[in-house]
Amino acid sequence: MKILVITETFLPSTDGIVTRLTHSIRWLKDAGHEIIIVAPKLGVETFEGIKVVGIPAKKIPWYRSKKFAMPSRKIKKVMEDFGPDIVHVVNPVFIGAAGIFYAKKLKIKVVASYHTHVPKYADYYRIGMTKPILWWYFRLLHNQADLNLCTSQSVLKELNEQRFKNVHYWKRGVNTHQFGRHHRDIKWRQLVTNHSPTKKILLYVGRLAAEKEIHKIKRLLEKQDNIVLVIVGDGPERNDLEKLFQHESVVFTGFLHGEELAIAYASSDAFIFPSTTETLGLVILEAMASGTPVIAAKSGPTQEQIVDGVNGILFNPSDESSMDALLEKMYNEELMNRISMNAESEAKENGWSDQAAQLLGYYEQLILQKRKMST
Repeated sequence: MKILVITETFLPSTDGIVTRLTHSIRWLKDAGHEIIIVAPKLGVETFEGIKVVGIPAKKIPWYRSKKFAMPSRKIKKVMEDFGPDIVHVVNPVFIGAAGIFYAKKLKIKVVASYHTHVPKYADYYRIGMTKPILWWYFRLLHNQADLNLCTSQSVLKELNEQRFKNVHYWKRGVNTHQFGRHHRDIKWRQLVTNHSPTKKILLYVGRLAAEKEIHKIKRLLEKQDNIVLVIVGDGPERNDLEKLFQHESVVFTGFLHGEELAIAYASSDAFIFPSTTETLGLVILEAMASGTPVIAAKSGPTQEQIVDGVNGILFNPSDESSMDALLEKMYNEELMNRISMNAESEAKENGWSDQAAQLLGYYEQLILQKRKMST
């Protein structure tokens, strides 16, 4: 099968979309399929032997922390030269829109996957009045696809309510080989706690952006001075967060990858996820696979992954008493150990191969439909 992947974000960027995409593409390649990737031109020309066609990228005025590629006729030429059986458009906005347009003109089946809740982000960037327009735009794009995918059942329900058509669930996954409690490193703990063995390490991993609501963690640090918060990641809010946490025990590491990231997860006492705007939250599953108890704000996607008190802890981010109760739970060793074991056991059942095989099944379903229509 020939598969053309058109994505708004790719390497060297670091986020959950890129992680899922690279694992899926690797699996599809190993299964013998031919793939070309179209992505913003950021210096990556190949991925494990797969050609990456770069489209010139630039920063846009209202989101200066990231470069985006604009629609280009180059995408049409790639389609004509490659002759794909399937075009998979990942998080269509700009080049994804062009991908859908040209694929429909060339009568190629299109899968579009929805990963970022952009309309929900509007409130965090003081453009809440644009939400109806944003929903209209993304509905327009996705409803031209032959099949739409999203990464949680709660988002699937919301997209259906927003009149998106033909939406299906795409399973979650995690690298069960990369993450695990065997990466726990005492030296790393000594480093981030400044050799204070009694201190608890609370970990955050992700982009440092307004919609992640990282500022809400400050309340926990003000209530308990025996906690060190380690923030792994980078983004437009880093300077503001460094100022906000300047009087607290907080370590900013920037982005970590590979073994360094695995060590950070496994060596922490708990992982905190304060965002309520995610469509999945891949980092939750990475923490669970590391045996690190997850403390997450209640939302549709987090409640699909976490059963409160069983394999994680949920809190109401708008209720201060709910957040205050987290401290007592963090210091309950019996509870945290039970959650750790349950979380690790569940995560190990969600490797990347299952979700990649499911994706291939969706591709094959569309190709079969096309063959039936042509006979």
